[in-house]
Amino acid sequence: MNGGDEEAGIDRLPIDLLAHIFSLLTCFKDLAQASSVCRKWRQGVKESLGTSEKLSFAGWKMDDDSITRLVMLANGLKELDISRSRWGCQITDHGLYQLSMAKCICNLSSVSMWGSTAITDKGVVQMISKAVSLQHLNIGGTFITDVSLFAIADSCPHLKTIVLWGCRHVTENGLVVLVNKCRKLEAINVWGMRLPLDCFIGLLAISPALQIQPEGMLLNDQRVPIWPIF
Repeated sequence: MNGGDEEAGIDRLPIDLLAHIFSLLTCFKDLAQASSVCRKWRQGVKESLGTSEKLSFAGWKMDDDSITRLVMLANGLKELDISRSRWGCQITDHGLYQLSMAKCICNLSSVSMWGSTAITDKGVVQMISKAVSLQHLNIGGTFITDVSLFAIADSCPHLKTIVLWGCRHVTENGLVVLVNKCRKLEAINVWGMRLPLDCFIGLLAISPALQIQPEGMLLNDQRVPIWPIF
């Protein structure tokens, strides 16, 4: 047998050993590239991610395709962090659309899209409509509007906490619908939003046990302070 016909050494490894090797990779980008090499490598990556309940791409320089390639393989995923950092993860509406088709989306309990300024209501609505088990959502530092909150209210009946830090395009109408429909909601972070005090008093009238953060905000008869978004 000549060298051209001989199977590469790594390809002779059993899947479980190949999966173990991939589990040692510390760079998500390398793992995503490995999954696209061949069917056997893809299966190895899939098995290496098979027991993962948490994936955080925050701080990693990842694009839509790389992120979704891995999430598609992580069928047991419960917590997903696709927050944006200055040089890291930069998800777009296209990425959210792709993620909405992953098997794990309907089982996610926690999602963070913090600071993802490249996403809009269109992408958020597409993904959130499938995240029916969601309990914790961080969508602060984005440009979403009430349209996203309406989708969250309709699709996430188990929601317990939501971070809307700096979401300046959200109005009182969106918050009222959210609190009315998400009856399990325990806490909401509204730091930096342009809303009057009366709005939050109204939310407490709907749900007296609701924790409105930051704590002590309602003690001052003034608008919520607006803080910069980084």
